[in-house]
Amino acid sequence: MAQFIYILGSLYIAPFMLGYAGWYSQQPYRNILFYIPFQQLFLLPPVLYFYFKTLLDKSFQFSKNDYIHFIPAFVYLIYSFAIFFTDTVILKEDYFYKDGKDKDFSTWYQIGGFISLAFYLIRSLKTYNIYRFMTYDSVSFADSVMFKWTKRFLTAFLMLIIIRIIFFIVNPEWDEFGKKFWYYVSFSFLFYYVSISGYTNSILSATSFKDSSINSSAVLDYEKNNSYETESTTNSQKEKNEVQDLDIWTEKIETLMGISKMYENPELIISDLSKELGTHSKKISQVINQKYNRNFNDFVNKYRINAFLQKIDEGEHNIQTFLSLAFECGFNSKSTFNRAFKRATSLNPTEYIEKKFKK
Repeated sequence: MAQFIYILGSLYIAPFMLGYAGWYSQQPYRNILFYIPFQQLFLLPPVLYFYFKTLLDKSFQFSKNDYIHFIPAFVYLIYSFAIFFTDTVILKEDYFYKDGKDKDFSTWYQIGGFISLAFYLIRSLKTYNIYRFMTYDSVSFADSVMFKWTKRFLTAFLMLIIIRIIFFIVNPEWDEFGKKFWYYVSFSFLFYYVSISGYTNSILSATSFKDSSINSSAVLDYEKNNSYETESTTNSQKEKNEVQDLDIWTEKIETLMGISKMYENPELIISDLSKELGTHSKKISQVINQKYNRNFNDFVNKYRINAFLQKIDEGEHNIQTFLSLAFECGFNSKSTFNRAFKRATSLNPTEYIEKKFKK
């Protein structure tokens, strides 16, 4: 999809580059610029949105409902073809283009494209928040998964909207190409940054939410097949059963984590626990959320921090570095360890040592 974005970006700036070269006043170039919809303002935003979505979720696949987002772009393509066919085949004169203005720069189309861009930025933000929540509730290395590129991607997306607003205010004239160079230069930098940064992440990222405890269809199957409630069960009995069920699963999880030390696996995910306990990931997530008021990532990091503190008590910090001890406890980066340690103790490791062994 990155290559498709490159093409759309190049087509978007083509009218400016060729118009500045005088092509709008020459034939046959004039007809090419007039009748080909270079600026796909209804196609760019959804493509950016789905590009962002595929980068966040490696298991994402287009569904039939997703293609609805491309209907406006398809309609505009038909509209452009109808104008071309009417002027060149039926009337054989410039009926729609007798005003000498490219339809790509029509006010309604430019404003519609801006609204579409804003709409899909909001959808991208919502998607990011959903996947961020899912990640922290599904994997124990969420800080590593939530790449900084996501925020930069969304920031660049927002900047596209901002320069569009400035563009409408400063340069309302459609044919003053010389005055618009700043906009197309800015657009080019932002657009290619979005494409390249996303392509880089597509190589590094291996995150998949196909089997997530939040959105998996298996959740419904699990609840249906494992429900212990009946229509005759009273509310008080339900609550009692829920408390007993919560305590049972809490004990199972704590026993598993304590004995097997699964937290030492730096790539631990919630499905690893559910497989060991013979249940679905949603059950593990529910227990951790309700019993500890934590997501899975914070729950596992708490075990890792406790293991690290135990090593400190045993004096292992005298023969190994903090980072090597952190790696032994399951952390996969210095920054993640420092954040988790600070959150748990309100101190950094050095401060903790100085305070603990203060003479």
